[in-house]
Amino acid sequence: MARGFDSKFVEAQQEEATRETKIKPAMTPEQRAIEARREALELARARSRADLSRATAAAHRQMLEAAIAALDQQLASLAQQLALLARS
Repeated sequence: MARGFDSKFVEAQQEEATRETKIKPAMTPEQRAIEARREALELARARSRADLSRATAAAHRQMLEAAIAALDQQLASLAQQLALLARS
């Protein structure tokens, strides 16, 4: 009985994923490139935050804090670019 429930759950998840992809508007190649860059920056920021939580040396902590600030600036810039592309 559990197997039937699991398969229905998986089927429902697949239908939901299909429905979500139909709702999203198509992205231009430029938008896809910006989105890929944003995801890479988010991953780098998450790793830097994790490294910062384990860092003990003051110089290392400062370097990581500066890196996170730079990543935040880059993310803000990408958000502006996406907003401009969405308007046009």
